[in-house]
Amino acid sequence: MSSTAPPDAALPASVALEADAATHLTALRAELDRIDDALHGLLMERAHIVASLASSGTKIRTVALRPGREANIIRRLLANHSGPLPPHALVRLWRELLAATTAMQGPYTVAVCETDPADGYTQAAREHFGALTPLRILRSPAQALAEVGAGRSSVAVLPLPREAEAERGAWWTALLQKEAPRIHVVARLPFWSPRPEGATAVQALVVAAIAPDPTDNDRSLLGLELALDVSRARLTTALTAAGFVPGTVILRRDPGAPVAHALADVAGHVTEADPRLDDIQPLLRRPVVLGAYAVPIGTNATSTSGGTSP
Repeated sequence: MSSTAPPDAALPASVALEADAATHLTALRAELDRIDDALHGLLMERAHIVASLASSGTKIRTVALRPGREANIIRRLLANHSGPLPPHALVRLWRELLAATTAMQGPYTVAVCETDPADGYTQAAREHFGALTPLRILRSPAQALAEVGAGRSSVAVLPLPREAEAERGAWWTALLQKEAPRIHVVARLPFWSPRPEGATAVQALVVAAIAPDPTDNDRSLLGLELALDVSRARLTTALTAAGFVPGTVILRRDPGAPVAHALADVAGHVTEADPRLDDIQPLLRRPVVLGAYAVPIGTNATSTSGGTSP
């Protein structure tokens, strides 16, 4: 006569462990779902506040972008960050969020100067301004600046100035003219490092037809016009004597030009009202503040360029 085990007989140990693991996994997934729902609720709440700001009638800037405020937000979050989530993942999440909420406040298109598709400026723009933000790819700095000047693009991503670049590549000299609408440097890319494998390492500046907003750690760019015989050392000494802390100074003496032009990267957030600008000698005219940028996270960025020449 055969017998059967009673229905409450103990399960084999391996089956019991699997059942416990499945129950634990189900509980963890339910907790993740709860957190996801809470995060989504907060994102919707944040979006409602942004929409209220956009419709409040208090907007005083033609471009909703606030690079300085965005930099301070990310710095604050990283200062409070801990745990296994990689810091660069946190930056990527917030860059997408900031791009989306900026686009909520008005048209938002980015012009990118990409003279060679292998350079990586488009990738840098995507990383910083969001995967879905419309991009216009231009083949020269002048075209990218014209996009911003005409209001067809909110900002332009341009190559970091270099000492030995051709005259047509020295786009910053156009900003010395202070033509309307006034275009300023407002950010530097990339904003975070160290760079993970596969991420673009290209260095760029961002310009827009707005004044840069200050952060707690900035560098400013001064455009200067001076006599052809003024050396870099003499100019650096003059900047220091006026109270500035200069980094790299790019000095251009273009063939046939009656004057030399210099681009000086200095510590702090400098505005046109800074009285130190009146104390820089010898110059042919008062320096022009070309803009400022928040110092990128994880770097000791102290200049716009690593190269110099006599």
